[in-house]
Amino acid sequence: MSLSSLDHCSIQTVKLGETRDFYVNILGMVDGDRPDFTFPGAWLYVDGVAVVHIIGVDPEDSSGLASYPGGKMAADALTGSGALDHIAFRAKDPELVMSRLKEYGHEYRERKVPNMDLFQVFVEDPNGITIELNYWGEAQAAT
Repeated sequence: MSLSSLDHCSIQTVKLGETRDFYVNILGMVDGDRPDFTFPGAWLYVDGVAVVHIIGVDPEDSSGLASYPGGKMAADALTGSGALDHIAFRAKDPELVMSRLKEYGHEYRERKVPNMDLFQVFVEDPNGITIELNYWGEAQAAT
């Protein structure tokens, strides 16, 4: 199997500060390094691993998320499970997964993360949930 572990969860919210404070101040996570994305947010760490990614959404203007692979979401939908943006896995062998996606006719998106040695593949499951596959290191980048 090409999957190796669940990587992190991502939460879109109009309450960026409150959400960050909850995870940091109540649950004890650490607010740490985050790539220079074009939208606001925070990456929260446990034992040196970023396990929660918070994505800030301006309820008046979500255009900052236009290039975000998870896609734009209306601010009024960001409650309950509607706030769950995607599920991410650490993975191996991106060529294998992308060939399977092509074989079964599934569309997907690729991204090389700025400031990190990380290649990503995004695909929606049959329920419309975005699945993110993370391939760390140059040896894992698709050719």
